[in-house]
Amino acid sequence: MKRGELEHLIRAACQIADDDELVIIGSQSILGAVPDAPASLLVSNEADVYPKNHPDRADLVDGTIGEGSPFHDTFGYYAQGVAEETAILPRGWKTRLVPVRNANTRDCTGWCLEPHDLVVAKYLAGRDKDLRFGREALEHRIVAADTLLQRLSETDVDEQRRSLARARIERDAKSIG
Repeated sequence: MKRGELEHLIRAACQIADDDELVIIGSQSILGAVPDAPASLLVSNEADVYPKNHPDRADLVDGTIGEGSPFHDTFGYYAQGVAEETAILPRGWKTRLVPVRNANTRDCTGWCLEPHDLVVAKYLAGRDKDLRFGREALEHRIVAADTLLQRLSETDVDEQRRSLARARIERDAKSIG
């Protein structure tokens, strides 16, 4: 997904949800802070979103412009309506959201995760695609390992998951140098 496609999704999802703000919590939220992110971080054709002021309308967004919808068939990308709790995020993440708002969004605001918050969530999720994303973000110097570790310590998660995520971050940071 490219930045213009994310802007299109913000515009469409806000119109569907009758909400002028949308929160993007999936990998494509990287496009908020890094509009020209490396291609290796833009492999997903979906954006995980929920309407900020009407989160109960996420299913409406998903049903209208989600996977397999005419929107998806037409444009090749889609919005997946999710709940705020879908991602495990560090405390204070809402204060660090990065706005995407311009003429292409019709002045609706897409609130994207700050890259360190996003990557912490990816390391905690631990799926292969999430770990690749985290490693690529480290490799491209979009995030710093020390900040990731600090944010991880500020995340409400059991110690076993925290230790596993910490080990993953440290391993990737060490291998990248």
